[in-house]
Amino acid sequence: MSDNDYNFLRPRLKWVLVVSLGTFILAVLIGIASEFLLENIQSLIISFIILLLVVIIGIIFDTIGIAATAADETPFHAKAAKKVSGAKRAIYLVRNADQVANFCNDVVGDISGIVSGVIGAALVVRFVSEQPGIDRALFSVVMTGFIASLTVGGKAVGKIIALERANSIIFMISLILTRLDQFIPGIIPWNNKSNKKRK
Repeated sequence: MSDNDYNFLRPRLKWVLVVSLGTFILAVLIGIASEFLLENIQSLIISFIILLLVVIIGIIFDTIGIAATAADETPFHAKAAKKVSGAKRAIYLVRNADQVANFCNDVVGDISGIVSGVIGAALVVRFVSEQPGIDRALFSVVMTGFIASLTVGGKAVGKIIALERANSIIFMISLILTRLDQFIPGIIPWNNKSNKKRK
C-alpha cells in the first residue's frame, strides 16, 4: 500500500471505529430511554406518539444524508465569500458527504428502525394485555407492516425532497450546526477546525 493510499484510508478507518463505538453507545442510551418511557407511560396514545416520533426522526436524518451526497458545494463558496453564516460549514458537510450520510442514514436511521421495532413490539404486548380478545399474532403482523410502510414511504418522500432541495437542506442544517457549536463547542463532528487540519 502506497503512502497516498494510507493517508487516504487512515482518517476514514478512524471514522469507522468512532462511528461504530458511537452507534453502540447511542443505541444503548436510546434503548434504555425508550424502555423507561414505555414502562412509565400508561397511555397507549402517548406511546404510539413516541413510536411515530422515532420513525419521523429516522426519516428526517435519512433525508439529510441523501441531501449531503446530492448537494453541490459551488453555491456555498459564493455565500462563504460574503461571510454568510453557516456557508463554510455547508461546504464541509458536502465535502464530507460520505461521513454525513453514514451517520445520518446508517447510524441514526438504523437505530431508529431498531427502536421503532422494539416500541412496536411493546405496544402489541400492552394492547393485547388490555384487550384480551385481540389476536396477538395478527396484531403483531399489522403493527410490523404499519411501521415498515410508514418508514419506507416516509423515506421515499424524503429522498424526493432531498434530491430536489439538497442545497437548501444542507444550508439549513449547517445553520443549525453552527448555532449548536456556538453553545456547545466541539459537540459537532464536522467543524471548521477539524476540517482545516485535514487540508
